[in-house]
Amino acid sequence: MDRALELNLIEELLGLREAKTHFLDQAIEFNSVDHYQSEIIFNEERESIFTRLPAVAAHVCEIPNPSDFVKREVAGRSIIVTRDAEGKARAFLNVCRHRGTQLVSEESGCKHRFTCPYHAWTYANSGELVSAPHLESGFPGLDKAQYSLKALQCDERFGFIWVVANPEVTIDFEQYFAPIADEAEALDLADMAIAREEKKVHKSNWKILVEGGLESYHFKVAHRKTIGPYFEDNLSSYQMLGDHMRSVLMRSSMHTLKELPTSQWRLRDHANIIYTFFPTTQLLVQQDHVVWINSRPVSATETELRLVTLAPTSRLEDDTYWEKNHRITSNTLNEDFVIGESIQAGLATGANEQMTFGRFEGALPEFNRVVKRYTSA
Repeated sequence: MDRALELNLIEELLGLREAKTHFLDQAIEFNSVDHYQSEIIFNEERESIFTRLPAVAAHVCEIPNPSDFVKREVAGRSIIVTRDAEGKARAFLNVCRHRGTQLVSEESGCKHRFTCPYHAWTYANSGELVSAPHLESGFPGLDKAQYSLKALQCDERFGFIWVVANPEVTIDFEQYFAPIADEAEALDLADMAIAREEKKVHKSNWKILVEGGLESYHFKVAHRKTIGPYFEDNLSSYQMLGDHMRSVLMRSSMHTLKELPTSQWRLRDHANIIYTFFPTTQLLVQQDHVVWINSRPVSATETELRLVTLAPTSRLEDDTYWEKNHRITSNTLNEDFVIGESIQAGLATGANEQMTFGRFEGALPEFNRVVKRYTSA
């Protein structure tokens, strides 16, 4: 993060604390509960957002070497993410071009060839059809070049491998990430690796789970037995960065910086910084590590979350430390996820027709405006 920006963010939050006020938007806003329940709306989000915008398929540490691969699901589609002989990251639909069988069943591994378990059509990990039994006699004149695996646009940046799940869609990655790129690069995520991770399906719409991390209004209540005592009451700020967002949630220790020269001010020591890469990736920046929260929307009312502690590679051996940190983060975030499930159950009763966002919850309607910009909702 640019140093001038870092100091401005600290000064902004300290100023709000001193004035005993909040980071306020202009007005109360609303969002229909249909956006969290309707399968019609969810299907439109899947087709207009999840299949057409970059999604993180893997951290670079998951396929560090040529021929490494992982199998992932993005926007309901099974994909293979691998490195070819030159080390270039590639992504393909996990589908044989002969009769449509899924090529790979393993979650990860190392292969320079992928062979279909049905008829043994075999593909290089760069996508080309290499061979098939009885090809010449059974398929005379077949142009193998037309039967390569369906490639997906794939780009490696900020320590992640991003894919676009629709093979017919291409996007300008440079332009899409430009507003957040400098801050993302400064996190040095490529020099981190997975210290701990967990995965769970929650009975909640994906947007509810994202929204839970964008405001601090709930901290003193929902997290009163965990992190609540370490944060100021409802003091946070946000800024849209293109389709993406930076949220800063102020810790109660930040006011002590006023006793120090600005040369010693460091934002991530006194705040939680949350980067939301639209649509389904969030990074929770802590003092010495980053928590990666990856959403896989399953249906209008179900979302699989992958919660990963990314630690500097030079410190991965400190196993006890990362286990403790991951447990604290997991326990705290699960308080939000349980509430998310409670919200989803509450919406199903019909008690509310709309979500109501207060002036200090402005990040939530801003996030939903981006969602609606990609759909007809």
